[in-house]
Amino acid sequence: MKILCVAEKPSIAKEVSKILSGGRFTTRNSKNKYIKNYDFKFNFPNFGTCDVTMTSVVGHMTNLDFPPSFQWGKCVPGRLFDADIIEKITKPEVFENIAKEAKNSHKLMIWTDCDREGEFIGFEIFKAASKGNCSIQVADIWRSRFSHLERNHILSAASNPIQLDMNAINAVACRMEVDFRVGTSFTRLLTDNLRQNRIIEKGELASYGTCQFPTLGFVVDRYKRVKNFIPEKFWYISVEIRKQNQKTNFTWTKGRYFDRLYVALLYQECLNHDEGIITKIESKGTTNWRPLPLTTVELQKDCSRIFKMSAKRALDAAEKLYNKGFISYPRTETDKFPDSMDLRAVFEKQTGDVRWGPYAAKLLAEGHERPRNGSHDDKAHPAIHPVNYVQIDSLTAIDEKKVYEYVVRRFLACCSKDAVGSQTSATLQWGSETFTATGLVVLERNYLDVYIYKKWESTKQLPLLSEGERIKIWSGMMTEGKTSPPNHMTEPELIALMDANGIGTDATIAEHIEKIANRGYIAKQKRGNTEFIVPSPLGMGLIEGFEQMDFENISLSKPFLRKLLENSLQQIVDGQRSKDDVLSEVKQIYRQAYGISSQNITSLAQICRTIMAENQ
Repeated sequence: MKILCVAEKPSIAKEVSKILSGGRFTTRNSKNKYIKNYDFKFNFPNFGTCDVTMTSVVGHMTNLDFPPSFQWGKCVPGRLFDADIIEKITKPEVFENIAKEAKNSHKLMIWTDCDREGEFIGFEIFKAASKGNCSIQVADIWRSRFSHLERNHILSAASNPIQLDMNAINAVACRMEVDFRVGTSFTRLLTDNLRQNRIIEKGELASYGTCQFPTLGFVVDRYKRVKNFIPEKFWYISVEIRKQNQKTNFTWTKGRYFDRLYVALLYQECLNHDEGIITKIESKGTTNWRPLPLTTVELQKDCSRIFKMSAKRALDAAEKLYNKGFISYPRTETDKFPDSMDLRAVFEKQTGDVRWGPYAAKLLAEGHERPRNGSHDDKAHPAIHPVNYVQIDSLTAIDEKKVYEYVVRRFLACCSKDAVGSQTSATLQWGSETFTATGLVVLERNYLDVYIYKKWESTKQLPLLSEGERIKIWSGMMTEGKTSPPNHMTEPELIALMDANGIGTDATIAEHIEKIANRGYIAKQKRGNTEFIVPSPLGMGLIEGFEQMDFENISLSKPFLRKLLENSLQQIVDGQRSKDDVLSEVKQIYRQAYGISSQNITSLAQICRTIMAENQ
């Protein structure tokens, strides 16, 4: 029997071939210089030893397009909501290679990434294979389920195939059609009008995307809040005592007030007393929790915060590490590990490293904690973790070095004890007002010894105080302050907002941020050690223009429509709704929004011109 196996990437095809063949395979070239065909034998349960050809694609082989009569300039953009759609083969040499290799094959086995997108690419592979061999039916396809390239895991995936998930395929097809119809129609509308009004140059594009514009909307909203912020004065009382040659500052329990006279009256009453009374001393243990197992979103947020690395760079580096077999699949929403996972086997592979090896060895010798379980599970992949050890100095890319070390240290921290401290708080009464001070001693660092990205330090300790003790007020001040504006958006904040509002998936968030940056809708500004994201004048004008249109119950710059679509796509995956049902509903909403936008496009262009002129 002949089995054709197809992976999503050439690197995956090569690594899986090495494992299944035990290193005994032959290699043939294809017409694509990146894709090789690997021939070997493998013993499949219930089928015995079979001839296997392993090849790959390089992502999607097809995309959507409109017929010639609906190309740009040949129809009004609004007609695209109901125009016919054709599927174009964008990588014919890849498509033809699969068709050719399928001719003499009896079975097709899909080795794409185990997510919705991978499922759809698997269906594209089936269509290519069926062109070469019509006897291959979708119900007979084997689909491997794997999340990393560890040998036993791959052997198990080969021996226990499942079926393609047609619900997931339909969900992706629905999302692709919505994005294509909406994005193309609005992009043509915006581009044509902004070019006519000379707001953008003839060759420039003003693109619209159902994820891009809500993402841009978050940035614009924060920018406006900063720009329109009006500071307000407030007043508070602060106290300082001195004992055992130590200064201790106490904080007013009432916080602050915007009424100066009220604070002045309270302060005046306090000044009638030279001493304060320690009314309460409390010491208690406190815990600094070890991190949860790692998700894609947390990876992107932390790499942006710790390494000042864009979300896209972080995910690209993680993908390369995964393709080389060093970490598990980096696109996951799961923040827990399966109970069956052999944690000690992962520790053992890391013991030789000079940086964290001694800590891994300590976990093996002294025992480890069961990682905490988060509340998310995408049912496809475990949390991100190291699979095989690599000496990081052997990695040539700096981003890969940083991401690999972070993934390893995070995993070891997940399996460690929480950090433990002791916190002491004192309550001081001065006149009728109460004030508090706290001190912290870190007693056991535990996971902090390996997780170098988080700080938890002992603070200045309180002097020896006792309840009921009268103590001289060294300094009592009524102080004036003023409210501060929020900071501009940072990339970790933007990622968190997108994730919370269902804008894109954990795997595509980075792409959407990158796209609005490439379109010139946002810019990055560095202040000190922090990089902020601000809208460009064009990006601001587009969002302001849409926000001033009367869409009644919807918005093209807020996340609600995209979140509705994502929820509907999940219903398709769960078998609760059909693709046609969701497509019809969402198209109708955007069709109405397009009509209103078309009527008001001149006003949008004028708003863009005004904002761009003000910021020139």
